[in-house]
Amino acid sequence: MSHSMRDGRVHAPAYLPATGRRQFLRAGASGFAAMATLSFGRHAAGADRNPQHILCSGPGGSIPDLVARAVADQLFVTLGLRAVVDNRPGAAGQISVSALKGAAADGSTLLLAQGAIATVYPYLYAKLAYDPAVDLQPVSLASEMLLGLAVGPAVPREVTTLADFIAWIRNHPERANIGSPGTGTLPHLLEAMLFRKEGVAWQHVAYSGGPPAVIDLLGGQIAALALPEGLLRQHHAAGRVRVLATSGPARSTYLPEVPSFVEQGHPEFVVKEWFAFFASGRVQKATVEATSAVVRQTIARPELSAAFAQAGMTPASSSPATLSARIISEQQYWQPVLRANEIRAD
Repeated sequence: MSHSMRDGRVHAPAYLPATGRRQFLRAGASGFAAMATLSFGRHAAGADRNPQHILCSGPGGSIPDLVARAVADQLFVTLGLRAVVDNRPGAAGQISVSALKGAAADGSTLLLAQGAIATVYPYLYAKLAYDPAVDLQPVSLASEMLLGLAVGPAVPREVTTLADFIAWIRNHPERANIGSPGTGTLPHLLEAMLFRKEGVAWQHVAYSGGPPAVIDLLGGQIAALALPEGLLRQHHAAGRVRVLATSGPARSTYLPEVPSFVEQGHPEFVVKEWFAFFASGRVQKATVEATSAVVRQTIARPELSAAFAQAGMTPASSSPATLSARIISEQQYWQPVLRANEIRAD
């Protein structure tokens, strides 16, 4: 961190805006000693300083990319820290995790990824290039989003509810080709749970991400698709697709006219896609805790809420301990779901 000490006191960098200076000084009063050992705290803006690196498990333009870049932007506004987003998509997060494992153990590199890399993928893949309990240290949640199940023009217009859709599948099993952004993704798991519970036959069509799946849904090549609601609501509003249910405990803020799965007789289908920051397993615990404090401060900024809302997300943050507990809880939830539905990927 570019700072100066005069008379034994910490002074905010001159380049920070007034708000950033006040936040810097408040942070300094309560935790500068911890931040002094933190990479976030050592790297200030400027071409002569090394930037913080945020590895991203998604490609440019993806939801994880949006989250990573929004946080990187606000890190500069909040503390004057320059963060570079490094997209490392592919192989179910294994490429980005491998990059994190190979980074310096000083906390200068974080990973922004979907929670599935720690909760689902260890049980989905026979072999992974990482062990989440060893190679990933939870830092903080970043954002959450609900899923939506939508039907397209391949399904008759009179199908307007989830019950209607299940009845249509029963009568037309040969047309029940249901897309997802990939095998083992949360949308795929939600579909598998729903159709297993209803006892209907269906064909899973796995895509390499949400955008190509949406194109085929709009074109009628697939009947239905589960995706984060932010990727569906524009098409729903235009009448090109019909979102039949969302996966929150109550109706979505972004699609208030759509009933939830809970509301339609499926109380167990409360599923949230979430993204979080992770540090390498080799980073010291004190550095992880200090990093988490900086990330949480950044996520609390109202500008971040506005950026996330455009994609149908809500900001979320947590302590490392709280995030660790959530990971363990979701591992216990998803492992039997994968086993019951015989979902594996190699």
